[in-house]
Amino acid sequence: MKVDKRKQQPQYRINEQIRVPEVRIVGDDIESSVMPTRQALQLAQDQEVDLVEISPNANPPVCRLIDYSKFLYQQKKKQKEMKAKQVKVEVKEIRFGPQTAEADYNFKLKHAVGFLNEGNKVKAYVFFKGRSIVFKEQGEVLLLRFANDLEELAKVESMPTLEGKRMSIILAPKKAGQPKKSQQRRDEEKAQEAAKLTQAPAESE
Repeated sequence: MKVDKRKQQPQYRINEQIRVPEVRIVGDDIESSVMPTRQALQLAQDQEVDLVEISPNANPPVCRLIDYSKFLYQQKKKQKEMKAKQVKVEVKEIRFGPQTAEADYNFKLKHAVGFLNEGNKVKAYVFFKGRSIVFKEQGEVLLLRFANDLEELAKVESMPTLEGKRMSIILAPKKAGQPKKSQQRRDEEKAQEAAKLTQAPAESE
């Protein structure tokens, strides 16, 4: 087919726009070969397709014999598939105070678990208002505890750092695989095992 240049501005040089002396023709059913451009144009015309330059910087430039509309469709399809495969990672922020209550801590921990399971990063920070900056060590302990409690799902990408009135830590989701048990989980399992041993029924007489 011949493309109407007035209706469509080609992304690639096609047909008579290709003015080099010779080109290399490639294709699914064509053996790669170099030929004069005039001959390649005649070949495209005989097959009722377009001569499309796909690699202009090669020597000689590489062209395909293909319907230009079909070629553009294939290119757009490839771009769409590549875009779909790209995982968009967002950074979700979670704010704490230097003296966060346990219930509030657990509530925000649950939110962080959800964010990480969705593949997002988590930036947790402690905001020090006024004189609360004197509790910066307490804020650091809270953030490290937060990272430890999420050890099964996340790895620390940035340790606690103080910038102005904010101390923050960045956690990134771990790759798929067997999750590592956190120290808290290991301690809980040990406590449960100890409880079972102490509660074991006495042997029947």
